[in-house]
Amino acid sequence: MVNIASVLKAEIARVARREVRAEIEQLKKASSSQRSAIAQLRRQIAALEKALKQARRQSASATRTQVASSENTPRRFSASRLAAHRAKLGLSAAAYGKLVGMSGATVYLWEQGKSRPNAEQLQKIAAIRALSRTALLQQLSDG
Repeated sequence: MVNIASVLKAEIARVARREVRAEIEQLKKASSSQRSAIAQLRRQIAALEKALKQARRQSASATRTQVASSENTPRRFSASRLAAHRAKLGLSAAAYGKLVGMSGATVYLWEQGKSRPNAEQLQKIAAIRALSRTALLQQLSDG
């Protein structure tokens, strides 16, 4: 004859396993949905950080353009800096002069230190320095 205690113990263990299994399934589903939500939030954060970085770049560009276009700011001139900027852009003196509205020879004389640009020309040079290379090349191709 089977011992009642062992049968009762086995039945309790079986029911307990079934209950635990049901609880674990619910926890697995909850964990899975939480992981999905976390992944979605991470993607959203990455997109927001990218948008913020782009907005900061645009803001900085707008600020540089605004500072370059302000008429009240006195401008300093350095022949070597002008030559370095032109070389960095990879433009000829004639092309750089076209951007400023002067001839290539005038730009060459500025770079040699034999003449200096006037205040209006300094403002144009400052505006050119605030633009990117692609914007300047586009401006040259547009005329």
